[in-house]
This record gives sequence, C-alpha cells and structure tokens, in this order.
Amino acid sequence: MPRTHVFSGSIYEEMAGYARAVIVGDAIYVSGTVGVDFKTGELADGPEAQTDRALDTIRATLEEAGSSLGDIVRVRVYAPDPADVMAISGRLKERLGFTSPTNTTICSPLAVPGAHVELEVEALRGSANPG
Repeated sequence: MPRTHVFSGSIYEEMAGYARAVIVGDAIYVSGTVGVDFKTGELADGPEAQTDRALDTIRATLEEAGSSLGDIVRVRVYAPDPADVMAISGRLKERLGFTSPTNTTICSPLAVPGAHVELEVEALRGSANPG
C-alpha cells in the first residue's frame, strides 16, 4: 500500500526531513506537534494556548488528509513540567473527549525552547465518533 504525506511548512519539518503526517491506507500518523504558529514562528503563551495551537495544526493536517479530529484513536502527550499536565489534559478533554482516544502522557524535556507540550496523534480515517 503506497504512502502519501502532508507537509505544514514547519521549519522543523525542513530541518529534520520529516512530514507532518504520513498516510497509509486509512491510517494517519501525525508527527509530534508543538504550539507554534508555523507561519510566524510564534510560540503560544502557556500550556493551554500551546495545546490549542497544536490541536489546530493537527486538525488542519487531518483535514488535508481527508479526516478530522473525530478520527483520532491515539494521543501521545509530552510535557516537560508535570505541573502543566492537568491544564493540558483539560484542553484535550474539551477538544477531543467526545472521541475517547487512547492517551499516553510522558513528562520529558522538549527540543523546542519554551514549549510546554508536544502532541502526537494517530487517526483512522472514517472511524469518527460522532460528537
């Protein structure tokens, strides 16, 4: 089965040679996404705003792949500060809770200075949980 790619124009994609998403059949694998506006390079302020911005980038990526946030089946959350996990989780519940994806949260340093969160998702096109 051939793979296709989605690119967002992120400087990180260019720097490291990866795609924002890889699509194989109906499976969509979205790379780790931080809360940066890739057009301006601006990092959103705080964990909640960064979570929202990352989810906006992920939503646009999934839509370009013919999918939606409702098709997300797995979320991986990386947060450097355990104190931010509740704020990040609250935003995830509000934005993705209707689909009840699996979730793994890891507290670890991030490569982007000032980043409070990095989100990685997997989606299965056509599996959307109505909500």
